[in-house]
Amino acid sequence: MLVEGSYCTDVRQDCNRWLDDASLPFARCAEYSPRSRCIGKRVPMRFCIDRREYTPPGEKLPLNQASYDIATKTCQGLGKRICTDNEWNFACEGEDMLPYPYGYERKPVCNQDRTDLFEKNPKMQVLRDLREPADGRPECRSPFGVENMTGNMDEPVAREGFENNQPFRNALKGGWWMPARNRCRPATTAHDDYFKDIQIGVRCCGAVTG
Repeated sequence: MLVEGSYCTDVRQDCNRWLDDASLPFARCAEYSPRSRCIGKRVPMRFCIDRREYTPPGEKLPLNQASYDIATKTCQGLGKRICTDNEWNFACEGEDMLPYPYGYERKPVCNQDRTDLFEKNPKMQVLRDLREPADGRPECRSPFGVENMTGNMDEPVAREGFENNQPFRNALKGGWWMPARNRCRPATTAHDDYFKDIQIGVRCCGAVTG
């Protein structure tokens, strides 16, 4: 998908109604004020991004157990590259700086807010695999037509300004199926470039051709 326009480097968004205690690190907002404010700079961007999370040929579900390192190599093998955090933000929120890819109000259109997270295992806590097909939620779509940018899979991106900060050059974007923020701007930055898990997938970017 072509992503082109004016990207805001720093955004202010005000929540009118919270679903959780607002002091919690993963608090969910039910409804934001219907206008985000750009408090940073506007910069032009033009690039391509995959419409959906990468699904290997012959598979029904998107790739998981990925990491920043695996995602980087997967995208390179496809003739693409891993997205940067700013590219991912813009593809998700559009020029209107939407908090959710589909608007200002949290809606059950993405694979998120699941509470049945763990297998019935008395010995250890094991996450259930609740991935859905990458094309299974057409209403979970950004202004640029990119699908599943929140929910379903966490997606590794390259953090701009951290290119030499090995092994912490990455961020995880979008959130997965758990009840968490699942918005365009937040990111998880605590894991190193080799961390992988059941909920981490791959989405690639690339230069505009033609």
